[in-house]
This record gives sequence, C-alpha cells and structure tokens, in this order.
Amino acid sequence: MTNPSYFIRQLTDDIELPAVGNRSMVICDDEHAKVVLFAFAAGGGLAEHLAPMPAIILVLRGEAVLTVGSESVDGKPGTWIQMAAKTPHSIDATTQVVMLLTLLK
Repeated sequence: MTNPSYFIRQLTDDIELPAVGNRSMVICDDEHAKVVLFAFAAGGGLAEHLAPMPAIILVLRGEAVLTVGSESVDGKPGTWIQMAAKTPHSIDATTQVVMLLTLLK
C-alpha cells in the first residue's frame, strides 16, 4: 500500500529467495536513510566489508553467522545489530536468509 505519508510492505513477500548466491533490492533511499532488503541462499553471504555510514541489520527470516568487528553471533529472526560507520562486518547464511539493512545518512 502506498500513500504520500507512509508505505506498507510485507518484506519477506517482496523478495524471491535465490537458489544460489544473493539478491538485493532497495526499499527506500531518501535524505535520511537507505534501506536495502537482502535474500541469501544457504551457503551464500557477504565477505567482510565496511559501511560508509552507521548501519542497522535486522534478520527477518532464516539463520546466519553474522560477524561484527571481532564478534560472531548466530543470527535468527529478530536479531538486530547496530553498527557505527566503518565497522567491519560479514554474513554467512546457514539457511536461506532474508535480512534488512538500514544505512543512516
């Protein structure tokens, strides 16, 4: 549903889970934030990298090992991670995963 004042989405329905690799789609990109929805196949993920701005990761579906700085956590639905800009992080999906990334501008 779309309205000039708000948006309503069912995020886990908005992205197709890939059989291999990763898929992403930008949900929002405005002056305040960039929000990206990711889907990972089991065994997929993202190698360690840095976000240029503060970021929040929210696992919506599936399980993954998330590494932030030198700490690893078993991510599952509801896992929320807030990071300062340029914090090294990576994701290794152990099952199919849907994850929301919010970059704060």
